[in-house]
Amino acid sequence: MTTEPLLLVSDHVDGCVHLVTVPDGAEAGRLPGRHLSEHAGFLALPGGRVACVDDRRGELLVLDPSGPRLLAAAIPVAVPAEHLATDPSGRWVAVTTGLGKNSAPWSDLLTVVDLATGDAVRVRTRAGEPGVTVLGPDRPLLVLRHREPGSLAVHRVTDLLAAPPGCPPVTPVARLPLPGDGHGDAQDPRTATVFAATGEGVHRARREGDHLVSEPVIPWGAPARGWYLRLDPRRRALWSTLRGGPADPLRWPEWTNQAWRYDLHTGTTARTDLGPGLVFRLALARAHTAFARVHPDGDELILLSADGAVSPVPLPAMDGAPRRGGTPWEGVQRRAVAASPGADWVAVTRGGHGEIHLVDATAGQETHRLRVDTPLHHGGHAVLLPQADGEERDLVGR
Repeated sequence: MTTEPLLLVSDHVDGCVHLVTVPDGAEAGRLPGRHLSEHAGFLALPGGRVACVDDRRGELLVLDPSGPRLLAAAIPVAVPAEHLATDPSGRWVAVTTGLGKNSAPWSDLLTVVDLATGDAVRVRTRAGEPGVTVLGPDRPLLVLRHREPGSLAVHRVTDLLAAPPGCPPVTPVARLPLPGDGHGDAQDPRTATVFAATGEGVHRARREGDHLVSEPVIPWGAPARGWYLRLDPRRRALWSTLRGGPADPLRWPEWTNQAWRYDLHTGTTARTDLGPGLVFRLALARAHTAFARVHPDGDELILLSADGAVSPVPLPAMDGAPRRGGTPWEGVQRRAVAASPGADWVAVTRGGHGEIHLVDATAGQETHRLRVDTPLHHGGHAVLLPQADGEERDLVGR
């Protein structure tokens, strides 16, 4: 029996989380007054639960879309949240802090949460925008990916949870050097390997005891780099989007974009052109990978099948979309994309309009248009449920 997924959509500006059914779009729940961290994203937990961070209230939220109450738990954490990750068991969750609305890194606080007890401990690490992964479940290790200077810093979760009050500074038990331009993290729980995207390629390190051992860098194979990294646990692959072209953000319509896929079984790389403009995060459906592309000449959802076929689905324009001569980041509308490895649906938002386009990836066309009662400023953020359990879960917030 196939269960249709639910869709969680956050309007982090207006402050509301919507839970709607797929494909009809009926409201199944909502959380008003919650301003989620769009950058930290949604994190899949066992049992169909989802974690996210309320940046205004400073709380880690555990959502249970199939439970009697959508909000199952709220635990105080340090904010603004930058990255969010869990170990394979889903017990230990880490939240790093980043820029928020500041122009330079200022917070060095890291929060570690034990969801089994509700305990949360804050410690000080290093100011910046650190990425994070949590290895485990036995003798769990927390790995911070620092920038400028770059490094992978390893901490024992038990040491962090035993830290005294007062947000004390902590020292890693091990470090590995890393280029200073890291951006993008993933973990493969089957091999206890962490991955970090840098300008020269994907750095990887495998766990041995309480340390990490470097493995050969995976090159991008193109004059571009990925700023985002995602594990496809079902098809055993790493995914990213390679951005090339001019460095000037005012020339963003000229940026080039390629889908990048690295097969963890064969060690081979495949790249597929996605067209010019702004392409960032991606989503994994049952048999397709989905990318939203924004461009002044027209937006589209791009569906990439397992055999490499590319199916573009045109999307209606957004009022307030990025324009030529401006940047694609400040004061403009964008799109969020969501999919589930157990379904063929792909959802993509229309920022500023409160609309979600629901696309049947197999048919390659929009079949439903869902509406919520907030605008979904900046595209909002979305996740399609149910997500898989065990080794098929992505252990980093997206």
